[in-house]
Amino acid sequence: MTVEVKVPTLPESVADGTLINWKKKPGDPVKRGENLVDLETDKVVLDIPAPADGILGAILREEGAIVATGEVIATLEEGAAVAVAAPVSAPASVAAPTPVAAPAPALVTAPAGPIDLEGLSPAVRRLAAEHGLDVARIPGSGRSGRVTKGDVLAYLEARKTGAPAVVAAPTPAPAAAPVVASTPARAAAPPLAPDAQGRLEQRVPMTRLRAKIAERLLMAKNTTAMLTTFNEINMKPVMDLRNRYKDEFEKKHGVRLGFMGFFVKAVVEALKRFPAVNGSIDGSDIVYHGYYDIGVAVSSPRGLVVPILRDVDQMGIADVEKAIGEFGKKAKDGSLTVEEMTGGTFTITNGGVFGSLMSTPILNPPQSGILGMHATKDRPVAENGQVVIRPMMYVAHSYDHRIIDGKEAVTFLVAIKEGIEDPARLLLNV
Repeated sequence: MTVEVKVPTLPESVADGTLINWKKKPGDPVKRGENLVDLETDKVVLDIPAPADGILGAILREEGAIVATGEVIATLEEGAAVAVAAPVSAPASVAAPTPVAAPAPALVTAPAGPIDLEGLSPAVRRLAAEHGLDVARIPGSGRSGRVTKGDVLAYLEARKTGAPAVVAAPTPAPAAAPVVASTPARAAAPPLAPDAQGRLEQRVPMTRLRAKIAERLLMAKNTTAMLTTFNEINMKPVMDLRNRYKDEFEKKHGVRLGFMGFFVKAVVEALKRFPAVNGSIDGSDIVYHGYYDIGVAVSSPRGLVVPILRDVDQMGIADVEKAIGEFGKKAKDGSLTVEEMTGGTFTITNGGVFGSLMSTPILNPPQSGILGMHATKDRPVAENGQVVIRPMMYVAHSYDHRIIDGKEAVTFLVAIKEGIEDPARLLLNV
């Protein structure tokens, strides 16, 4: 029976997407839930899974096509893939060739060590936990080699039949399946070509994410009265505190103690004192938010993304550090969801990890404020009438002057400075 492969329902804030990387070709067998093609949206890259076991038929929309919810992009012959995975007695038209001898059969028992389930979808985690599987032993066909639900199902099927361990992308041909992890998100860029003067240049289309970043940054510059104020922070007190407790902290909470946790908490305490900085403009109204959802700018292979920490005032520093660590992993493998990057009342960006000494961060509309952190450098400073060397960081607060006055913006940044230079303030709420 022919089954239509359709674009799934997209998140409310996403109107359409671009097909960027078909994982299968017409005639390839597929498993239910296996990713067929990547769909790039303005915010994230989504998987379009196979709706059933079968053979991929015609591809109706090629890479680069813009598609919307419910649009048919391919057809699939349901049930045909079962014959491919069957023993030698399967029909000749789709029977699998005699496999090349594998060095070892599929695993039958779970490994003795702990199962690593980080970075996987809930469906994959559930299946792996139910069957006691070590996901590191399962070949992945998702982006960056991620293990998908289809990979786990194929692995379980192969274990039943005694097929070779590599079952993530079975094909009727004896050639090995391509390694999806090394496949780029887009087709290879065109080679350098000479321009009218004979000099080499290269022209490539802008990705949807890069185009959206450009659109939002330009909108922020053109529609807000943006201004930036600067200050510097003596990082020695928080560095001493971190060095004193980092081993004990990691042992208890299972995460390293960094500086972002302190800055996030200092920002929240400052926002409580200056609610306008946590507000936004909606038409002719000012909206003051009674919650603290902090966006943390994260670099990813596709560009800058800003996942949101929700209700940070109810989180401890360990919770913040764990959440930021998870966001970093998801940004790297492209598994952040639209929901994780939607909303936010204030943003923190840290150019210091790349060596930036000072910058003026651009607002993330409709937010009215953003904090820029920078590199910590030893510098001579005056302290109690003496010149001493201290680890200093320049910080920048860009704000929308339509809603935030200069006094509020400056004292807001001073409140953050005080919280970092005297971390006890964060605990005592003073």
